Amino acid sequence: MKLFGIAGWSGSGKTTLVTSLLPRLAERGLRVSTVKHAHHGFDVDQPGKDSYEHRKAGASEVLVSSSRRWVLMHENRGGPEPSLTDLVSRLSPVDLVLVEGFKREAIDKLEVYRRDLGKPMLQPEDSRVVAVASDAPLADMPVPILSLDAVEDITTFIVAQCGFAADTRRVAVQGR
Repeated sequence: MKLFGIAGWSGSGKTTLVTSLLPRLAERGLRVSTVKHAHHGFDVDQPGKDSYEHRKAGASEVLVSSSRRWVLMHENRGGPEPSLTDLVSRLSPVDLVLVEGFKREAIDKLEVYRRDLGKPMLQPEDSRVVAVASDAPLADMPVPILSLDAVEDITTFIVAQCGFAADTRRVAVQGR
């Protein structure tokens, strides 16, 4: 499995970009999963749900399953946050894993940069930033600059950067 990061500061548009990339990558015949780094206090479970009650009562892991999907919730219970390698090892095999966040991980990544956020760029401090997608023109960058609105160009860049064939087949995506 190839890993490719989408990194940037909060509010830069990482999730919007990832959700725009996913159908385009699928159209090119790639099977893609994602790993997203979240804020410390996030929770996907809801008070009053059985799974929440199981976790609250002390279960280390709760697996919820239906005919449509399943989810495994693991409680760290004071243990260390798992590494990206540990998390990826839990995924089923796919062609590409888009990694959202994890901006300090030593993987190739595209930086999503919005000048109006007033945050410093990750590139050139992070040599693993192999391109920047920006909403504003940037000058004198040692890596390719892509328009944040040019999702097809970004898709093509990621496909090439990850070493997938330039002629990766285009397939119809169900429901489109």
